[in-house]
Amino acid sequence: MKKINERKVHETFYGEIYSILEQEPYAKHIGMKLESLGEGTAAATLEVQKHMLNTHGTVHGAILFSLADYVFASASNSYGKTAMGLTTTMNFMSPAREGDILRAEAVEEKRSNRLAWYKIKVSCEDELLATMDATVYRKNEFFVPVEQMEEESGFKK
Repeated sequence: MKKINERKVHETFYGEIYSILEQEPYAKHIGMKLESLGEGTAAATLEVQKHMLNTHGTVHGAILFSLADYVFASASNSYGKTAMGLTTTMNFMSPAREGDILRAEAVEEKRSNRLAWYKIKVSCEDELLATMDATVYRKNEFFVPVEQMEEESGFKK
């Protein structure tokens, strides 16, 4: 199997990759907005609505998890190569309330051909609300048209 330069794929297909990840159906459904996408990084925001609260009047843990999972998925798929979540560990530290703007950031810690590890933080202003450690399995397939690239175009490592 030929090795493809994933950095070049990210650079060349950035607009297409961003658009695909920005249109993620569940993220759109609850109002998440992809703010940035880098090589192995992503950030997104979400405004807490009344229907996102639990019986204590604070944001439901599933909302925090969903936002963290969205940036995890975006960061791990940022190279245009299909990545699928294997494990996540979520730690909840502080509550958020209706009207708060939540921001999640994912950073790639290490990536190999088959696995990659991420650290995710969810915050509101300067308050850290939750963290997530996550691992993905990286498939061989790309979801952008890398097969059209020619050897001399610089996409081979």
